[in-house]
Amino acid sequence: MPTSFATWNINSVRLRLPIVLDFLRQYDPDVLCLQEIKCLNDQFPRNEFTAAGYPHHAVHGQKGYHGVAIVSKHPLTDISSRVFFEIEESRHVSALVDLGQGSVFGPLTVHNFYIPAGGDLADPELNPKFKHKLGFLSELKSWFGEDHFRERQLICGDFNIAPLEHDVWSHKQLLDVVSHTPIETEALNALLSGGHGWVDVVRKYFPAEEKLYSWWSYRAKDWQAANKGRRLDHIWTTADIAAHTAGAEIIKPARGWSDKPSDHVPVIARFA
Repeated sequence: MPTSFATWNINSVRLRLPIVLDFLRQYDPDVLCLQEIKCLNDQFPRNEFTAAGYPHHAVHGQKGYHGVAIVSKHPLTDISSRVFFEIEESRHVSALVDLGQGSVFGPLTVHNFYIPAGGDLADPELNPKFKHKLGFLSELKSWFGEDHFRERQLICGDFNIAPLEHDVWSHKQLLDVVSHTPIETEALNALLSGGHGWVDVVRKYFPAEEKLYSWWSYRAKDWQAANKGRRLDHIWTTADIAAHTAGAEIIKPARGWSDKPSDHVPVIARFA
């Protein structure tokens, strides 16, 4: 049975609900992970997602900021969230997804992350937001070292890091810009190669030398003409899940789907 997972930093789920529902109708993922939902749990539009065919929800919201959610066609159990670096922000939610008897890999755990952006100054001594980001990544590395991360895991979300040279529009010009500084990219690549066989599913289908973006700044007058993007949104799986991949896609047109779009676009991973 074909299966697909999608991730999207929607930058307010209530404000942009129409384009989210359009995305679900067009692309029909089994599971959608959202970041920056910017609402409390009881404000999340559960009825609208249920009517769209996604009746199962795992929501970890926060008033006005951050917030993550998983919406699914399939049952979600073992829902949990985790705090990183002792800062009480809603940046993680996970759930066990039961894909049913037709699935080639059975139930798997989905982790949805919104890693801190880190502010503008790449100095943890002078910038508490950047210190938070590095601390978050350090704790992730320790957590991912635990045995239960060896199989049946999918992690995704807005990682706020473009790790490869061609994940940004200009490697040289962005080396000192938060999201592409060496300390960040090295930390994220250390997670990817940390011994548990994580696979960057998107880069499995797009070679490392190909420019690839999932985010374009609001500051550009014409984002499409400038095309100064970064690949900040990621889907990784353990090797057992990655063995069943059947493709990946970044939905670039979504950056222009409305007068007030998100600055991120959906990323999809497909499995045979």
